Amino acid sequence: MTLLLGIDIGTSSAKAVLYHAETAYLVAVAGQEYPVLTPAPGAAEQVPDEWWQAVVRVVRDVTARAGTSSTIAGIGLSGQMHSTVLLDKGHTPIQPAIIWADQRSGAASVELAARVGAERFAAIGGTLPAAGFMASTLYWLRSQHPALLDNTRHILLPKDYVRLRLTGDVATDLSDAASTALFDISRKDWSAELIAAVGVSADLLPPVRASTAVAGSLLSSAASELGLAPGIPVVTGCADQPAQAIACGLLAPGTASVTTGSGGQVFVPLQPPASSSVPTDARLHVFNHAEPDMYYVLGAILSAGLALRWLRRIANLEGRADAYTHLSAAAAAVPPGADGLLFLPYLLGERTPHMDSLVRGSFIGLSYQHDLGYLARAVMEGVAFALRQALEISQSLTGSLQGLIGSGGGMESQIWRQIQTDVFGLPLRKTLVVEQAAVGAALLAGVGAGIFNSLSEACEHAVRLDQPTEPIPENHRLYNERYEQFCQLYPLLRPVFHRHGHALDAP
Repeated sequence: MTLLLGIDIGTSSAKAVLYHAETAYLVAVAGQEYPVLTPAPGAAEQVPDEWWQAVVRVVRDVTARAGTSSTIAGIGLSGQMHSTVLLDKGHTPIQPAIIWADQRSGAASVELAARVGAERFAAIGGTLPAAGFMASTLYWLRSQHPALLDNTRHILLPKDYVRLRLTGDVATDLSDAASTALFDISRKDWSAELIAAVGVSADLLPPVRASTAVAGSLLSSAASELGLAPGIPVVTGCADQPAQAIACGLLAPGTASVTTGSGGQVFVPLQPPASSSVPTDARLHVFNHAEPDMYYVLGAILSAGLALRWLRRIANLEGRADAYTHLSAAAAAVPPGADGLLFLPYLLGERTPHMDSLVRGSFIGLSYQHDLGYLARAVMEGVAFALRQALEISQSLTGSLQGLIGSGGGMESQIWRQIQTDVFGLPLRKTLVVEQAAVGAALLAGVGAGIFNSLSEACEHAVRLDQPTEPIPENHRLYNERYEQFCQLYPLLRPVFHRHGHALDAP
């Protein structure tokens, strides 16, 4: 049995899958959590060696389940986007990685955009710099901790650090490079102008390769730790959003995905005409896809599943194994609209469409009779409204959609899936592929190893979708009214949030 190994370096855990290419069967799946460190207000950091140790555990786990008769034909990787790993000349991390959720560079990102000009920055990079993006983090470090950058010889993203441990190869791919806000998405190379504005040397950034390109072979030392045979080809891999899109078959325009994980993402494939420039919008991220010559529009909200996890905590349900089932049942018992209660899911600030690290979450319209069920329903509806904002702006660049594919833990809740369908007014099909990012990484390995001729061929074997959840017309009409009210709240409350402020950019 010939297998493909896919590894995903997520925000909360590392995942590994062993994928059987001929049958599209997942032979084994394993995960290992690691912490997010918060050493200062607004900080979010992780120790790169903990990623590696988690990879060692999950790879040993999946290969033990598969048995000794299996042959791994290739290894692929995906990982959390935007994050910054600083290495010295010996490839040792100088300090913990500063990940995408870090908010200390919020003010720096605004200053950096102004330095280049917001319109020009977005036209080059496909995005404005945001708190936690590599460009913003480096600009903040140059101001607050210059000695760290003076001692840095390589700057990598999370999955690229793990591949360095696998192969000794220093590189990245188009999709992860694009997520840094230091990349010229049209030229498909690092932007000298954006790098100069940040104030770092371009020599610190890695070479950029195709996502399916074989970056190297598994080193004997790494193979010994992982319990694998040395010499297995390892492909460059891609960022986690295009990886999950590959597992959902999103390689061409017409269908989008909505992911309700810790954060929330709207992913819409984009194929600009060959004769025109890549369209951009400063409220969104337009990045290079892992599929050659394709792009995608990404709308990202910072708190989706995290908002429900926050409610679980304040409701003192963290000790209950059925906490999310309980919250879903409570929400389902409440009529659509939650009796006028609205929730702004800006617990960590917000990206699309506001790009505002100072905005905060709010319940609007609380009354005495609102109990946990109303709060749960309002949280689910508020997340759906925020995702609809991202989806509508994305469609202004990509055109109309025929349907949506839902993924992430939020799709396991039937009531949340129905709420999203009713808010969007489009049929939503849940993907049946588990661990989409790791599966997407395995499919990249399959192309690089010659098992598949193309990503399109790989997707034909892999994609599996549930029957669509259809919107309920009367609910959609009600949610259209509530959505209008939701969209009015941020402009009204923004002065309040900015007047009080948050010292997230303090060193």
